[in-house]
Amino acid sequence: MSTSHDATGLNLHSIAQARRVSPLRMAPNLLTLLRIFLAPILIMAVLERRFALGFALFLVAACTDAMDGLLARWLRQRTMLGQYLDPVADKLLLSSLFLVLTRMGILDPRVTVVVFGRDIGMLLTAAILYRTTNLRDFHPSLLGKANSFSQLVTIGVVLLNLIYQQPWVTSARVAMIDATIFLTVASGFHYAWVASQRIGLLTDTETSAVPSRSPDQD
Repeated sequence: MSTSHDATGLNLHSIAQARRVSPLRMAPNLLTLLRIFLAPILIMAVLERRFALGFALFLVAACTDAMDGLLARWLRQRTMLGQYLDPVADKLLLSSLFLVLTRMGILDPRVTVVVFGRDIGMLLTAAILYRTTNLRDFHPSLLGKANSFSQLVTIGVVLLNLIYQQPWVTSARVAMIDATIFLTVASGFHYAWVASQRIGLLTDTETSAVPSRSPDQD
């Protein structure tokens, strides 16, 4: 079977095939963008106390969070854009909801202070390391992933409790808030420990790379 080329020598058949599969390969990033666009609509619904709508939108957002990761692994499509967009979308959604629910008196302010304190501390640490060292790889730890999941479930249970006041939902709300506080603190300390270990390793490597001077060189 012959393959046609244009004047530049490009394989037109390959280009057409790439164009056919590109929409599916873009699906993970499109789902992440959908989650970003849903965030302000969800916030408005909560502010207007339309909690049933807010909970429904939150479920949609949570589904996109699960689906974009599954699709990215299935398609083996891990792009740099997706690596940046996904945590931004998660933080935009969860942080906004923590702030709004605290402002409305639904969540204890101490929970939001702990959550934001950890995030701000991690952001400052990452910024300092980025500027002062060549460390660029900041993959989330298992504790960090567990913390993000607990925050997601906590917000979902809090919203559910606003429209479905049952004892088991209230108990789940209390349990998830406690779990989120514990995991937030634990993952924050773990991040600080890992950062200090990597800085120490980097310092030792740089020190060993500098040739020592003998007394005769003085």
